[in-house]
Amino acid sequence: MMALYKNNAELFQVRVRRGILGFVYKFLDKFKNCFRSCGRGGKFSLFTNRGLLFCVFVLAVLCLISLAAFGLGMHFHGKLEPNMLPWREMRKDIIAHDVPDRPTKKPRKQRFFPCDVAFKDSVDLLSEPKDFLNFTHFSLGYMETEKKASHINAHEPRFGGHQTLEEREQSFFAVNQTVHCGFVRAAEGFPSTGFDLKEEDRKYMSVCRVVVSSCIFGSSDFLRRPTSRLMSEYSKKNVCFVMFVDEETLSTLSKEGNAPDDGGFVGLWKLVVVKNLPYTDMRKTGKVPKFLSHRLFPSSRYSIWLDSKLRLATDPMLIIDHFLWQTGSEYAISNHYTRHCVWDEVLQNKRLNKYNHTAIDEQFSFYQSDGLTKFDPSDPNTPLPSYVPEGSFIVRAHTPMSNLFSCLWFNEVDRFTSRDQLSFGFTFLKLKRMNPDKPFHLNMFKDCERRSLVKLFHHREPYVPPPPKIS
Repeated sequence: MMALYKNNAELFQVRVRRGILGFVYKFLDKFKNCFRSCGRGGKFSLFTNRGLLFCVFVLAVLCLISLAAFGLGMHFHGKLEPNMLPWREMRKDIIAHDVPDRPTKKPRKQRFFPCDVAFKDSVDLLSEPKDFLNFTHFSLGYMETEKKASHINAHEPRFGGHQTLEEREQSFFAVNQTVHCGFVRAAEGFPSTGFDLKEEDRKYMSVCRVVVSSCIFGSSDFLRRPTSRLMSEYSKKNVCFVMFVDEETLSTLSKEGNAPDDGGFVGLWKLVVVKNLPYTDMRKTGKVPKFLSHRLFPSSRYSIWLDSKLRLATDPMLIIDHFLWQTGSEYAISNHYTRHCVWDEVLQNKRLNKYNHTAIDEQFSFYQSDGLTKFDPSDPNTPLPSYVPEGSFIVRAHTPMSNLFSCLWFNEVDRFTSRDQLSFGFTFLKLKRMNPDKPFHLNMFKDCERRSLVKLFHHREPYVPPPPKIS
């Protein structure tokens, strides 16, 4: 029987409506006669007992019809036939058949907000603490050129070199040593491994003492200038603001009205053009200035890295004072706003297809076999508030331990995927485990504090050419 209702829902609905309306009209006609008999003489005595009962009966029938038609929760005792549904369910089925499905609303994205940061009122009140850079001391050298050996593919010069697993293991010890840290030159007779700069730019960078740097490769972003009115005159004169770009990006920015002047400046940014990019993956190329500022600016004592999607809105000297000097830290980075465990970060990267899944699995398996543990917020001995950083804003003092950590983190990105949030926790924990008597003072601050330092934007949408016209 229900099959008949389902297949003929519209016909059934029309018949139900006609039957009910016809029944109602019949009774209304008799109901009208009832009141006529009541009003003929204008006296209540003419309203006979029979007429009164008839009117009550009509009202009762109309109530029952309305209850049946509009389904006001009537309960009936007894069993239904196997193929029959109660009227309420039948009516739902008919309505559902007639009304098209409404599109479900997407859940609202969680919103995140900045929080107050207690900066000092002026850079004039700042002074570097005495012996601030007196952290763990050891001599750190960098591999400049690899000698030919059995493990090196001589036909494939690499910017990061060819670090063996044994060399990788030894590099985690905070001792006098020479480590791989990018900028490895190819053997004689081979082409450059990449990240080539003009000599005049090298000279400019060699004298910088405090640096704010960022990069745009592959025209992946707009040029976002630091908010000049919020920068002190001291910082404008003494801090180097360097934006690394490739030739494609320089051309795009120039067309958008951001052509550099004769000195190579656009506002506070000094545009430094990089030729011969070391990786085809632009994200991996971006890790060079992100992690290796101590290599690019050999005389610098402090550096601030910000992603190209951020606009700096706080004086850099106030940032260095707050996150390094006042906390006694040599490295500062914010935690991730939602994820704290590398296990969760792996799943999210795969869910959003951020990188090849097999490559992510290989890296993650390697880390697990090398001692990576899950983040446990209930453990009072957990060394950091999160094992996953946000990563777009880094404040550094160029100490031996900070420089070593930066080299180690870069080497993990060079060896595995460009998703640096996957390798941060492992690198920090292994460095700490291998040097129990040599602390690394890392300040992981709240993400809401990062949001108060900068203005956030979305990355530039990649250009998609229009489809060819079909003639």
